[in-house]
Amino acid sequence: MRLAWFSPVPPVKSGIAGRSAELVDVLRARGHAIDIYVDDAVPRLAAGVHVAHDFVWRHAQRPYELAVYQFGNSSHHRYEWAYAFRYPGLVVLHDTHLHHARAESLLRDLRFGDYRTEFLFDNPDANADLAELAVNGFDSNLYYRWPLVRTLVATARMVVAHGEGAAEELRSHFADAPSLADRIFSITLGEGEAISAAREDAARRTVRMRHGWPADAVVFGVFGGISPEKRIDQILAAFEAVLPAVPSARLLLAGAPASHYNLAGALAGRAAAEAIAVPGYLATDEALTEHIAACDVTLNLRWPTARETSGPWLRALAAGRATVVIDLVHQRRTPSIDPRTWRPNQVDAPVCVAIDILDEDHSLRLAMRRLGRDAALRADLGRAAAAWWAREHTVERMADDYERAMDEARRRSAVPGSAVPAHLRSSHAETLRAIVPRFGPDVSERTARCIDFADDGL
Repeated sequence: MRLAWFSPVPPVKSGIAGRSAELVDVLRARGHAIDIYVDDAVPRLAAGVHVAHDFVWRHAQRPYELAVYQFGNSSHHRYEWAYAFRYPGLVVLHDTHLHHARAESLLRDLRFGDYRTEFLFDNPDANADLAELAVNGFDSNLYYRWPLVRTLVATARMVVAHGEGAAEELRSHFADAPSLADRIFSITLGEGEAISAAREDAARRTVRMRHGWPADAVVFGVFGGISPEKRIDQILAAFEAVLPAVPSARLLLAGAPASHYNLAGALAGRAAAEAIAVPGYLATDEALTEHIAACDVTLNLRWPTARETSGPWLRALAAGRATVVIDLVHQRRTPSIDPRTWRPNQVDAPVCVAIDILDEDHSLRLAMRRLGRDAALRADLGRAAAAWWAREHTVERMADDYERAMDEARRRSAVPGSAVPAHLRSSHAETLRAIVPRFGPDVSERTARCIDFADDGL
């Protein structure tokens, strides 16, 4: 299949960027012809990677069979929205809530009216005054309440989310519009690789030596962006409380600190600071895998959540690590165990420990204390985790799901755009035609031809 693939790719520091590039390589090896379209801010363009502004004329010269849009709740995807509205295709939601990203995109350009319109379109039963919270800068965690994805779902040929739990939760948002809910499907997210015993041993020796930790240290690890949403303050408090019961415990905080989080301030003055290492951003998959393999337990806590599936968590499952997560609706199909009772939630062997967000501090301490002292439990969870990953979350299985989804999306008709707000249907060609004469007749004539071409293509 000939595909236009809209997604950030490395060197953009984004988990989606890395996974998207990896998936494209697999799909190309399977015979698909894929052109990647990226934001013009990306400094280096490899073969088969193009600036998104080139898509319109390239598509006009030789139409693609399908456009695939990789969306996450970050500014890295800002450039994709306009193309997704104009060229309906397969929309992949790595986060089923995109409110932070879409609001930032609109409000930073002072498009307050457009934001209000999209907010009410997304939430037809909401009080219109709620939109003023974001317009006036009082967004905070309120963004997590409203997904702000109805415009994408209403124009896409098909929408997929990672995991049936995430897809079900998203469909529930469209209870008033069954035709939109019926457009949402699930695919697996594949990431990580099995780790050999020799590689694991080498990683454990290397990382412990690097930080001056003893060989028998019990290492807890946190991976990915270091932010309040990763519950870093709660983890630090739990680690300090658990350390007297598990004196050999160490904590690894591996990732780039978020701009809105003062990690140095959070660590300052803590009695456990000497048992904590902060290696910073891990620039390669190899470095990330090495540090995960060096851990005994990884802590993959996310709250509030945009209904994402953690890539570092999948890597930890693949590496056979014991993991701790928050019990979230979109992951309820994953076999887990509650640290308050140590009873599993399913018949299948538990692959992780899942804590109730309403009992977070208590449950997190229970989980860390037991896992820090019980090597047999860590081993049992690790074996079940590796088996679950091999069955559910390999890159090859993800590629199989993508091929089925792309084939289905290609067969579906494009959705008429008349159902979305008017500002998303306009090409703004008339506005351009009114502006360009100010630059002189030569510029006006040449530009008018380009506007006509773009307007026809849109």
